[in-house]
Amino acid sequence: MAIISEKIEGTQILVEIKSSNVKTAKYDTESKTATITFNSGGIYEYYDLSWETFTKFRMAESQGKFLNALIKDGKHKFKKIN
Repeated sequence: MAIISEKIEGTQILVEIKSSNVKTAKYDTESKTATITFNSGGIYEYYDLSWETFTKFRMAESQGKFLNALIKDGKHKFKKIN
């Protein structure tokens, strides 16, 4: 697990991650949207992501591998926002 810090602001959970691929993650508990910032500078929003899935992502040994295996599998819509 590579979580550096976590912060809760209202309905949002902000997670700073030490990873070769992922820099930060923000999850909105109301909209079920995760915003992932990659070390490359890319920012993606992942929609209709359950709290359970986001928790598993946070606790994964490798957040990058988790994204590739379980989020980018086509079951979740996503959009590049940067």
